[in-house]
Amino acid sequence: MKIGIIGLGLIGGSLALDLTNLGYHVIGVSRQLKTCNQAIERSIVSQASTEFDILAQTEVIFICTPIGSILITLERIIKHLPPDVIITDVGSVKGSIVPQATELWANFVGAHPMAGTANQGIEAVEANLFKNAPCVITPLENTSTKNVERVKNIWHEVGCKIYETTPEIHDRAVAWISHLPVMISANLINSCINHENQEVVNMAKKLASSGFKDTSRVGGGNPELGLMMAQYNKEQLLNSLKEYQQNLSLIINDIETEKWENLEHLLTKTNQERPNFL
Repeated sequence: MKIGIIGLGLIGGSLALDLTNLGYHVIGVSRQLKTCNQAIERSIVSQASTEFDILAQTEVIFICTPIGSILITLERIIKHLPPDVIITDVGSVKGSIVPQATELWANFVGAHPMAGTANQGIEAVEANLFKNAPCVITPLENTSTKNVERVKNIWHEVGCKIYETTPEIHDRAVAWISHLPVMISANLINSCINHENQEVVNMAKKLASSGFKDTSRVGGGNPELGLMMAQYNKEQLLNSLKEYQQNLSLIINDIETEKWENLEHLLTKTNQERPNFL
């Protein structure tokens, strides 16, 4: 099988490398010729080009671009393809992508592999990035079951744990466990650096250790990705932020009124529940 991958950064490149190692003929497309050459030299792909027409010989295509470029890319490539090609994506938001993509191309299957590192670009590509990572498939009612199974099988081959749900449920869930943490973490960093007493800020920087490192990691990540999360999953992210704000107000009230039993109950509950999310 010949598989096309558009976007040879961390996700697309790592997927290409794993599929190449599994024996697939992988055809990569990147905006930069330099990236294409690197991908061939490192045996990440079998072929690579800056032009979409190279994808005409593929059976399945993965769009591994930033969220904001998925639909634009889809519109640009479909004129080069036979009608039976399956197209899928890796975007972290599905509700604003899958319905429109399916209107453009009936053989579209939404997908979201939840893997990655803080690094970017083809230099960040690594083998087995998706091993034991969740991958959510988000078909619509009219999505071909055969196409869904084919996409599932490919992600399973690179090591993913496969889940299936609707685009709406996906977006609600990732708002809580992915998009909301980015905003909370970013606000933690922002609040620290904007403290009115610079001496406190300087000392905080010196004392920051594993706790601050863990809670600030996602807030110090790729700004473009965080912005797109907010833009393309706006409604669900706002709902999560508002509910979080309400819960935070309860904690503030418990501390102000010294309701230590309530706080202890909360901390005991979160201590017990956290492993269920990991």
